[in-house]
Amino acid sequence: MIFSNDYADQLDRADSLASFRDRFHIPKHANGDQIYLCGNSLGLQPKSVKTVLQQELDDWEALGVEGHFHAKHPWMPYHSELRDLLAETVGARPVEVVAMNSLTVNLHLLMVSFYRPNAERAAIVIEQGAFPSDRYAVESQIRFHGFDPAECLIEIAADPDTGLIPTDALESCLREHGHRVALILWPGVQYRTGQAFDLKAIADLGHFYGCRVGFDLAHAAGNLPLQLHDSGADFAAWCSYKYLNSGPGAIAGAFVHERHAQAVLPRFNGWWGHRQDTRFQMGPEFKGTPGAEGWQLSNPPIFAMAPMRASLEIFHEAGMPALRRKSLALTAYLEALIRQELGDVLRSVTPDDPEQRGCQLSLQVRAGRDAGKQLFEHLMQSGVIGDWREPDVIRLSPTPLYNRFSDCLGAVRCIKQWAESV
Repeated sequence: MIFSNDYADQLDRADSLASFRDRFHIPKHANGDQIYLCGNSLGLQPKSVKTVLQQELDDWEALGVEGHFHAKHPWMPYHSELRDLLAETVGARPVEVVAMNSLTVNLHLLMVSFYRPNAERAAIVIEQGAFPSDRYAVESQIRFHGFDPAECLIEIAADPDTGLIPTDALESCLREHGHRVALILWPGVQYRTGQAFDLKAIADLGHFYGCRVGFDLAHAAGNLPLQLHDSGADFAAWCSYKYLNSGPGAIAGAFVHERHAQAVLPRFNGWWGHRQDTRFQMGPEFKGTPGAEGWQLSNPPIFAMAPMRASLEIFHEAGMPALRRKSLALTAYLEALIRQELGDVLRSVTPDDPEQRGCQLSLQVRAGRDAGKQLFEHLMQSGVIGDWREPDVIRLSPTPLYNRFSDCLGAVRCIKQWAESV
């Protein structure tokens, strides 16, 4: 029954968020829309982006430098227009968030403040198989401080059978090594498997052992209903070109917990992090803006921030609770179709428990890597857009803002077509 147009169409008609699809440009394939299941890699463009960008271009054209004060959305405080929307999306307080830079730049800037190693505590804990940029960043931070990554980079391995990190693995690691760990840098969602983690449990555990705790939320922001403030994490960073639909290479986000808002912490300073009320006195002494905005370096890139504002306004309108409900339903439907129709073809390496995943399913072809690559190429040629992660994973992510239940059905039909032809 579930493998039918009527069933998928019935689900789509009952979808209270269905109209949001019309707010996005859907890439075309042949005579119709692509089945775009790649929001975990690059979100689609909101139709409002062109309007918000044109507004900034028009204001620059008409006002020149006065656009800083008299544009429709004045550029001087522009980043503050994003603050409340960004905080709402990630479950933070406005003082705790800022849009700036790119993800890895933000991780480095935050580690300047929160990775403070000494001879007794110099180690950083990450997951084995972390996104390469994270590993490069932490390894370089360890070396920068004069320590050896071979001794001070602790990687927690996944279970060899499931590919997932057991819930007690971090605790076991800290029982053995916690006395020498300065920082835990952990993903909100593991990029390859789609495994989601309990941020509060990890932050509480790390703090119990005297560690600072930060999160890379690249695959979690806009995907899961995060509660960053309540998690107690010291810091977090995320990109916004995936689920947050802010465009390729879009400006990123950063979080610093409110308890650090007034703290005198080591940091790399720039003039836009200086207190706003005295910034333009151009004095020689840095006086940081309280909260996450104090980590800013340079004046905000307006043309990069405008698409984020357009997207966050859509998130505000839809609401993360409703998006999560649809995400759970979409992913469950895709999973049920795969189990019913493709159980002998595909294996999911994403947790079965919906509370331990977002909208991503990471799939392996049981016949092996070469067959997996062939299937991925067939999907792409057929207009079913996912992505491939070495060595053997196809990621499909039905995103609730613009994907339909019929997209899930179409993807499974395309895979069945391939399986029956090989």
